[in-house]
Amino acid sequence: MTGKTVAVVGGGAAGVLATRELLRCSDDRVVLIEPDAPGGGLAYGSARPWHLLNSRAGAMSADPADPSDFARWAECSPASFQPRATYGRYLSDVFARTALSYGDRLEVVQDRAVRLGPPSSGPPSSGPLSCGTLSSGTLRRIYTEKSGQIAADEVVVATGNPAAAQPFPLRDHPDYIADPWRPGVLESIPSDVPVLLVGAGLTAVDVVLTLTADGNRDAPVTAVSRRGQLPLSHISEVPPAIDLRLAECRNLRDLVRAVRVAAAGAEDWRAVVDGLRPSIDRIWTSLTEAEQETFLRHLARPWECHRHRMAPSVGARVDALRDEGRFEVRAGGIRSVTAPPAGGVLVELEAGVQWFGAVVNCAGPGRLPASAGAFVNSLLNDGHARIGPHGLGLDIDVQGRIADNLWLIGPLRRGRSWETTAVPEIRSQARALIDRHK
Repeated sequence: MTGKTVAVVGGGAAGVLATRELLRCSDDRVVLIEPDAPGGGLAYGSARPWHLLNSRAGAMSADPADPSDFARWAECSPASFQPRATYGRYLSDVFARTALSYGDRLEVVQDRAVRLGPPSSGPPSSGPLSCGTLSSGTLRRIYTEKSGQIAADEVVVATGNPAAAQPFPLRDHPDYIADPWRPGVLESIPSDVPVLLVGAGLTAVDVVLTLTADGNRDAPVTAVSRRGQLPLSHISEVPPAIDLRLAECRNLRDLVRAVRVAAAGAEDWRAVVDGLRPSIDRIWTSLTEAEQETFLRHLARPWECHRHRMAPSVGARVDALRDEGRFEVRAGGIRSVTAPPAGGVLVELEAGVQWFGAVVNCAGPGRLPASAGAFVNSLLNDGHARIGPHGLGLDIDVQGRIADNLWLIGPLRRGRSWETTAVPEIRSQARALIDRHK
């Protein structure tokens, strides 16, 4: 089926890759709905120069048929770790090149999608009829903040990650930063006050790099998480991936045992983790719901530390900050918080009570529905979508379909899939949109 009008909601990496594939590999007309310039998104558009990709350049091509496209564009080695801002510019250029080649079938609506109307037939009563003539049959209407309604035959939801979890009790405290990516908020923290980071993942790494970038911070930065585990680091040389034989693994316990045995016998454990990656989604879907819950409670954080690693230079910088006493990581939760009249926050950690001049939320994506963005929340409230397994994303079928003529690409597939946040997987999902009606 060709010649449809497809609305893509979201203009970050997932939206750009979906738009590119739909225009290049089909006769579809595409309406991209995004309030900002398409390309960078949250992950790449707000990155600072010291924020590096946590994957090598050779893995980051937008073109599934040309793995070297990004490295060639950036004039760098495929084994290098480039700044995330550079990758954001690359995605913007990918979109610009796509628009130049297929502009007659592309419309960009710089607006924010707020909700989806029910399936219906016939043209809308008002508002733009985008990208020329619609196909006959069932239509979808996307309502936006400023543009009224946009009609399409199909809709691809490409809105990125759920919002971050908010584990800190005093969410409205003036010294609590709920969103560290809001422009200027980290720079506004005085350099002479201790800072607490709630979470110890890649966001915490990004934040501590920003807080210490100018070398003038006098007070320490502390990260606290339940396990107190930072992401591990890549190494300079790429070890060959090891293909594990997992056919005899009957359950999660067998799988964990096989991975540990393989890692213990490997020259480097990274080869085992990288060898598992192509099989992760198959493994995830083979687990029972109870086993998936066990993994989420006990194994998800160690896996993420091994799977989503820091660039070597970032890992070295973090190690240096810890050796200098400027950054520490503590295990355990926050037992209590108090807001003293003089400002700041008194936080009781397992080691005792400490005063912090600022608290920064560095938690990973939260669960739905609490962490759903506005458009996804409207899909849930209006009955167009259901929450997927474990509240990690939206429910989809094996093709990535939420409902008739409504598709999902990117991190919100997590729950039905596991590996769905990195560019190679999103790139494959974008290509699969071409075969969605087979």
